[in-house]
Amino acid sequence: MSPQLFEFHLPLAPEELLKSRGVNQYVVQEVLPVRQLPAQLREFQSAFRAQGPLAVLEHFDTIYSILHHFRSVDADLKEDTLELLMKVVSRHSQELPAVLDDASLSQSDRSSHLNALKMNCYALIRFLESFETMASQTNLMDLELGGKGKKARNKAAQGFDWEEERQPVLQLLTQLLQLDIRHLWNHSIIEEEFVSLVTGCCYRLLENPTISHQKNRATREAITHLLGVALTRYNHMLSATVKIIQLLQHFEHLAPVLVSAVSLWATDYGMKSIVGEIVREIGQKCPQELSRDPAATKGFAAFLTELAERVPAVLMSSMCILLDHLDGENYVMRNAVLVAMAEIVLQVLNGDQLEEAARETRDQFLDTLQAHGHDVNSFVRSRVLQLFTRIVQQKALPLNRFQAVVALAVGRLSDKSVLVCKSTIQLLASFLANNPFSCKLSDTDLAGPLQKETQKLQEMRAQRRAVAAAVVLDPEEEWEAMLPEVKCTLKQLLELPPEEEEAAAEQVASTETAEEVERRIQQLLTKASYKQAILLAREAMGRFPESGPFSRVEPDDAEETRVLNLLSLIFKGPATCKQKTPQAPAGNAVAGQPECTDEPRAPEPEQPTRADDELVKQEMLVQYLQDAYSFSRKITEAIGVISKMMYENTSTVVQEVIEFFVMVFQFGVPQALFGVRRMLPLIWSKEPGVREAVLNAYRQLYLNTKGDSARAKAQALIQNLSLLLVDASVGTIQCLEEIICEFVQKDELKPAVIQLLWERATEKVPCSPVERCCSVMLLGMMARGKPEIVGSNLDTLVSLGLEEKVPQDYRLAQQVCYAIANISDRRKPSLGKRHPPFRLPQEHQLFERLQQMIIKGFMYPDPLWIPFKEVAVALIYQLAEGPEVISARILQGCAKLALEKLEEKSSSQEDQKEAPTMLPTLLLMNLLSLAGDVALQQLVHLEQAVSGELCRRRLLREEQEHKTKEPKEKNTSSETTMEEELGLVGATADDTEAELIRGICEMELLDGKQVLAAFVPLLLKVCNNPGLYSNPDLIAAASLALGKFCMISATFCDSQLRLLFTMLEKSPLPTVRSNLMVATGDLAIRFPNLVDPWTPHLYARLRDPARQVRRTAGLVMTHLILKDMVKVKGQVSEMAVLLIDPEPEIAALAKNFFNELSHKGNAIYNLLPDIISRLSDPEGGVEEEPFHTILKQLLSYITKDKQTESLVEKLCQRFRTARTERQHRDLAYCVTQLPLTERGLRKMLDNFDCFGDKLSEESIFNAFLSVVGKLRRGAKPEGKATIDEFEQKLRACHTRGLDAVEELELGQGGSQRALSAKKHGPGPRPQPPAAPDSDFITPVSRRTTRRQPNTQQRAFKKKPKVVFSSDEESSEDELSAEMTEDETPKKTTPLRRPTARRPRS
Repeated sequence: MSPQLFEFHLPLAPEELLKSRGVNQYVVQEVLPVRQLPAQLREFQSAFRAQGPLAVLEHFDTIYSILHHFRSVDADLKEDTLELLMKVVSRHSQELPAVLDDASLSQSDRSSHLNALKMNCYALIRFLESFETMASQTNLMDLELGGKGKKARNKAAQGFDWEEERQPVLQLLTQLLQLDIRHLWNHSIIEEEFVSLVTGCCYRLLENPTISHQKNRATREAITHLLGVALTRYNHMLSATVKIIQLLQHFEHLAPVLVSAVSLWATDYGMKSIVGEIVREIGQKCPQELSRDPAATKGFAAFLTELAERVPAVLMSSMCILLDHLDGENYVMRNAVLVAMAEIVLQVLNGDQLEEAARETRDQFLDTLQAHGHDVNSFVRSRVLQLFTRIVQQKALPLNRFQAVVALAVGRLSDKSVLVCKSTIQLLASFLANNPFSCKLSDTDLAGPLQKETQKLQEMRAQRRAVAAAVVLDPEEEWEAMLPEVKCTLKQLLELPPEEEEAAAEQVASTETAEEVERRIQQLLTKASYKQAILLAREAMGRFPESGPFSRVEPDDAEETRVLNLLSLIFKGPATCKQKTPQAPAGNAVAGQPECTDEPRAPEPEQPTRADDELVKQEMLVQYLQDAYSFSRKITEAIGVISKMMYENTSTVVQEVIEFFVMVFQFGVPQALFGVRRMLPLIWSKEPGVREAVLNAYRQLYLNTKGDSARAKAQALIQNLSLLLVDASVGTIQCLEEIICEFVQKDELKPAVIQLLWERATEKVPCSPVERCCSVMLLGMMARGKPEIVGSNLDTLVSLGLEEKVPQDYRLAQQVCYAIANISDRRKPSLGKRHPPFRLPQEHQLFERLQQMIIKGFMYPDPLWIPFKEVAVALIYQLAEGPEVISARILQGCAKLALEKLEEKSSSQEDQKEAPTMLPTLLLMNLLSLAGDVALQQLVHLEQAVSGELCRRRLLREEQEHKTKEPKEKNTSSETTMEEELGLVGATADDTEAELIRGICEMELLDGKQVLAAFVPLLLKVCNNPGLYSNPDLIAAASLALGKFCMISATFCDSQLRLLFTMLEKSPLPTVRSNLMVATGDLAIRFPNLVDPWTPHLYARLRDPARQVRRTAGLVMTHLILKDMVKVKGQVSEMAVLLIDPEPEIAALAKNFFNELSHKGNAIYNLLPDIISRLSDPEGGVEEEPFHTILKQLLSYITKDKQTESLVEKLCQRFRTARTERQHRDLAYCVTQLPLTERGLRKMLDNFDCFGDKLSEESIFNAFLSVVGKLRRGAKPEGKATIDEFEQKLRACHTRGLDAVEELELGQGGSQRALSAKKHGPGPRPQPPAAPDSDFITPVSRRTTRRQPNTQQRAFKKKPKVVFSSDEESSEDELSAEMTEDETPKKTTPLRRPTARRPRS
């Protein structure tokens, strides 16, 4: 077919080119075989060189054949064909401008160029798509084989790197489309198929998952520009909009790619309308449909979010279309719309110079954001808070909304979602960092200026009101205002008949003077009595023609004029009115009326203006202070809530809280110091992120100090740390010591700090005693990280802190002892250490000074001596060689002083016959306290230092023997070798050493030959005679010393336990009871078998009337229970009662205990039956409301379905054994607090007979109805029938009793049996397995019993006994971890202290 006679139609499928579908339509004549293709391609190349781009008209079949055999042909042939096609298209695009500009172009030539254009574009685009398809398949193979060698595989498959060739092809097509090629078509209208051909390949390229990768950036840009040309020149907007929506629905990776393209079209190509079209399509999507298509929702949301970041101004005009999605179910779309609003506020509607319409739009957007701060979805609430954080950080939030958004944030702190709380803390931190008020936000500091300025404002307003009241209206203006009415009244009077005028005339008294009449007329005018004033004025003109203002009236004027002039003169007064001068023009006055002019008042207008300005400034100042004060109060309120979140389980929230308190502290909020101290215990956190956050916080607050020099920075750091140490608890000091130790080990503390601390400690720098003591404390803390800080200056520290002076500074001496103790490790030596522990000789100056200070202070009533001697004794046992010798000398020295004092007192009373002489209370108290400290430290020394040293020496000896043993002796005994391999040799040695230490403690320490034994009779006498020794301090010291003595020997402890627990229970002193609680807790760990029978007495202290004792008891029992050192069955309800303690600290302690207990398997689940039984007991339980509070907390730990089902069954069965209505209500409440599931509901249905007869009581019925309501919220469709059945039974039983349930079951029997058969199959319903123990049998419901054969009914005729207590045994499926009474061993086995050795078999 001649090229001039055919027309090339773009096919929808390649096969269409093989069939003719119309007249003169081009048809491929022959699909050439593969072997002929290279030669035919060479012919095409030759024809192209001769004829140009029109050569394709004769050789298109060759190109089509290569496409047809694309998978079979050689890669080089494909590459050559692509290269040739690119040359053809490029050449054609160069020739077309001249062709299009040729006015004499014939129809046949135009047709040839059009066919060539379509053929070339079709062939090039088909090659593009074919190469892309092969590349995609190769990428899929790469995913299976791994990414290594990917580029080499691509090149091997295609002969070249296709990813580098795509961009030139697309650029070539773009260049072609930029020409005015529409003139090649009839009527200059380009066919839609041609545009779809070019743009379709672009959209297919976008579907490639790797198109969003950075390496394909050039391809993305080429596609964007090609589509941009199609949009601007070829009316492609509608098709592009539809295609973009489809791509977003099905390809998640395309959102950022399409956003980049759309923003480029809107800005560079001026196609802003496409943004509106796409947004309109998204806005018209049904929210219900989107909720069922998460992929499309995610794509639309990502597109809107990124589009708002790129072109917010273009998007703003289309925002109204998206508002419907704010009410949709899908939170992702709500988030996207809210993000778009925030971006518009940030980038477009930001600033103070907005027009009114823009300001209204901004306010609407901010209102919407605030409203969704209370959205039902936590992700939306969190996103809103994050958006407000950005708005605040970029200072785009109007000042008049500051308080409202802060209030919103403070309210969200109580949100249940961790994510929302975290975002809220970040928002409040941003508010602090970007607040417009002050760098210091102390509400205490702001309250004073606010009150002062408010008072000043009130005074200014009062003064303004007084001035305004004092200002008199200008008489001229007032006369002008009343003149029309006066004229009207005068005219009416002049028109009256003479008779009426005489009757109405005002009489002038004969005694009145002209001045008095003038005043009367003025008063009448002021009262607006114009008629009487006019009549009186006319009468007075005749009466006083020569007097006052009446003489100034011109007699020749008309009467109306004369009266008006007279009234004007009288009303204005002579001071404000001047008579017209004769030279003045007559037109300036009305009817001869005198002209009134104001006095010059030049300053008067300026004074009100200046006063108004001052008042406005003062009002603005007060408003500023009021806003700052309100903001500070809100931040203070937030601090109280955020501080409670510091110990949340989520580490990210804790880190946000820490960062928040750092910022608050830097802004000078006084309450921030509480949070800074509260975060200290988090240094022991197991979460590395939390620990590092605490270190960073203290690094930022204390290490990064400001100063001109290193010494100034050191002074600021020491001052800040010293403030933390003032009145700090022992726990706070330990936490701070850990932090400083960390800083020292990392060399973050400069040498200038240590130097200045030594200067303050040695008083080279003047400082107060408290500052000196803090310096020593800080040096001791640093010594933990680097012992040489104190060790190299030990003599200096001893001389400055333990020097002989009067009075003795025991506080400083105590801190010196603490600091020196840190130069050695206080822990038990590990087995790996072979070097001897650090010890000082007995003759060292340190121990001499300590001995002297203890003995000399023994006689003086200094309250700081007792804590000092306790630390001093501990230091002696830690560092001295043979510490028992030094401690014996100290005890002997103090006892000698006591005896001397006793002898002096007895000699002075020899002549008098009085009661036996007693030792002074102070000396007796000090002596017993010292003896107790020595006893405890001697025990610690034996079990740690001596035991560790024995082990170390044994290991060294064994190593030495092992080295000297000959090789032939190594295998002499197989039994010995086996024992060594099993570790039995070391275990035996450990037992021997432990028995040795135990024997010393039992037989020797309290033997009559030892020093400590001499104090036992005295100690027991004081403790056994509280009436004789009634001093509270003495009793406290003696009881504590007795507890320490009991720690030494099991025999002594057993003999004195009754005395200890008697004092614990009956002592009237809370301090004694608290101390003994700690002592007995230690004894429970050391001698558990001895203390076990006394366990109820320990639990009894949890109900002690004294707050101090309850707190101590709670702490001690928490440690004992969590370490499994005491029994909890039957007693743990006492710990539960602490949850409602009036002291918040004790209640928090109890809550923390149950939190820790909940992590120990099924502990709380196993204990709940016992707790419920005891707390609801009418004799020894708690009230109903406290019961609800306790059980709500405890039942929140039940999260496993099996535990819930088992508890539901047990609670339902408990209804039968409950004795009172109160217990019934308590059980019903417990059921409502469980997280019930469908299986739990079935348990309730199976045990309905247990509680059905109790439903007549309204509160119990309502409780079970609330359970139904909870179940309905998340119920599946198949479970709703069971819920309906349960509710029907509840209502029937409530209104008509338990018998109504049987009638209901009989009416529903057929359907229910069919449903049951469908669910359980054709076989009989399986029975629960019989419990191994007959103490607890699950009762069979009436409904279930009726469905069993008669034999089964007879078997269960006897009503089972139900037991519900902590002693019942749960089945293995119920996850019980308790033993039955039969399994509990009757014979107690002594418990030994745990050791590091292996147990012997």
